[in-house]
Amino acid sequence: MIGRRDLWRLFLLWLAGIDLRVTILALPPVLPLLHRDLELSEKAVAALTGLPILIFSMVALPSSLLIARIGARRALVAGLVLAALGGACRGIGPSSQMLFAMTFAMGAGIAIMQPALPSLVSDWFRNAPGLATAVYANGLLIGEALAAALTLPVVLPLVGGSWALGFAFWSAPVLVSAALLAAATRHRSELPARSGRLRWPDLGSRSTWGLGLLVGGGSTVYFGANAFIPDFLHAKGATDLIGPCLTALNVGQLPSSLLIMLFARRLTGKKTPLMAGGVGCVAASAIFAIGTPLAEVVGAGAFGLAAAFALILTLALPPLVAMPADVPRLAAGMLFLGYLFAFALPLLSGVVWDATGSSASAALPVILGTALQLAGAAVLRPAKPH
Repeated sequence: MIGRRDLWRLFLLWLAGIDLRVTILALPPVLPLLHRDLELSEKAVAALTGLPILIFSMVALPSSLLIARIGARRALVAGLVLAALGGACRGIGPSSQMLFAMTFAMGAGIAIMQPALPSLVSDWFRNAPGLATAVYANGLLIGEALAAALTLPVVLPLVGGSWALGFAFWSAPVLVSAALLAAATRHRSELPARSGRLRWPDLGSRSTWGLGLLVGGGSTVYFGANAFIPDFLHAKGATDLIGPCLTALNVGQLPSSLLIMLFARRLTGKKTPLMAGGVGCVAASAIFAIGTPLAEVVGAGAFGLAAAFALILTLALPPLVAMPADVPRLAAGMLFLGYLFAFALPLLSGVVWDATGSSASAALPVILGTALQLAGAAVLRPAKPH
C-alpha cells in the first residue's frame, strides 16, 4: 500500500530522474549555433558530447565515498545544485573554455546523482525498489525527450534565440528540484559500512562486473544507435528517415518504464527479463537490417525499447543484491564500469571506421553493447531477499 508520503517521494524521484538528462540533452539541438558562435571544430564537438559520459564513469567512484559520508539524500541535493549551476553557466562569455569547464561541473553533479538515486531507493522503498527505479527512470526518459524536442521550437524563441540563456532555462528546474528535496524531506543517518574499505567500490566483485556489463551494454546500444542510425542512413542516401528513426528510438524507451512500473515485482531481480533485453537488441538489429523504411523505423524503436528495458531492470538491482550500507559502492562501481564501456566502445567504432573506411563500422557499438548485455545477465546471480 502506497501512502501519501510515498507518493511524494516517488514524485521527487521522478523529478530527479528528469534532472539526470535534461541539461545534457539541451546541447545537441544547439550545436550548430555553438559551431557558429564559438568556431568549434568537429573534434571539439565530439569531445564536448562525449565528455559527460566519461565524467559519469570517473566521478562515480569518489561519489560512493561522498554518499557514505553525508548520506544519499544530501549527496543527491549536492549533485542537483552542482548540475544546475554548471549547466546554467555553460553559456557565460560566451567562451569555449567556460563551456568545457562548466560541462565538466555539470557532468560531475549528475555523476554524483546517479549512484545516490539507487541508494535513496534502498532507503525509501526497500520493499519496492523495482517500482521506485522505474519511476525515476521514466523521469530520465522524459527528460531526454523534453530537452531534445522543445529546445529549438519553444525554448530558444522564449529566450531571444540565445543558446546561453537556453542552457540557463533548462537548469532552473534542476535547482527547483534540489530546493524541494532539501525542504520537503529529512536527513536520515545512514547505516554505517562495516569498514572504511567497504565504502570504495569493489571492482573485483562478480556483482559489480555483472551490473557494470549490463549498464555498459544498454548505454552503448542506446548511445551507439543514436550515432549509428544517422551515419548509416546518410551513407545510403536516406536522410529523410533520420528524424523518424531517432524519434522512434527515443520514444520507444518509454513503454519499458511503464511496463516495469506495472509488473515490478515479477520483473526485477530475475535473469530471464535481463536476458530478454539483450535478445530484444538482437531482434531489433534483425528488423533494422531488413532495410525498408518501415523496418528501419520499427527497428530503431525496438532498439530503444530493449535497451531501456534492460537498463531500468539493472538500475533496480543494487538494493536487491547488496546490503543497505553497501548499495552506494555497488551502484558507483557498476556506473564506473558501465559508462567506461559506453565511452570507449563508440570511440573504438570511430577508430575502426577511420581505418577501414566502411560505414558499417558505425554499427559496432550496437553489436558489442548487445554482447555486453547478454554477458552481464549470464554472469549475474539472481537477486535474493535480505
